[in-house]
Amino acid sequence: MKGIVFNLLEQSVVADHGEDVWEELLDVSCLDGVYTSLGSYPDEDLFALVGAAASVLEVRSDDVVRWFGQRSLPLFAERYPQLFSRHVDARSFVLTLNEIIHPEVRKLYPGAIVPEFGFDTSDADWLGMDYYSPRKLCAFAEGLLIGAGEHYGQTVTIDQPQCMNRGDRECRMNIRFSRTR
Repeated sequence: MKGIVFNLLEQSVVADHGEDVWEELLDVSCLDGVYTSLGSYPDEDLFALVGAAASVLEVRSDDVVRWFGQRSLPLFAERYPQLFSRHVDARSFVLTLNEIIHPEVRKLYPGAIVPEFGFDTSDADWLGMDYYSPRKLCAFAEGLLIGAGEHYGQTVTIDQPQCMNRGDRECRMNIRFSRTR
């Protein structure tokens, strides 16, 4: 896992819960919290921090990961506005994940391992998205989708009939984007 992920997690936790909670998460997970954005760290470090957050905040791990995805999207938009500015809605942004966004991620963070996505655009009212990653962080993808909707002034509704965490080969998300402003 690239260090930027840990940097964003720290930034999100401190912004929403304070520096003391971040320090508590590091203590509970037995981690030192020194992550450089370009460094690579074991996935287990992230999972330990998520588990610590779930325990400390008394919420489910998936809810922590989803919250983190939602909180990360505006931070990505702030750091990389060029990836967001050419889009007028979340759907068009999401459809650039494979061809534009993830290749940029790999350039900025060499060695980054990103999930694979498949899209079903056959219906204008919803977007089908298949997600595959050995990390099984579909809740993070859900949070990013919700954050993208907020960024573009939309409400995002997600139905997930298939999930790797429930034993399916890949996750399937059916996504609806609705205007909120």
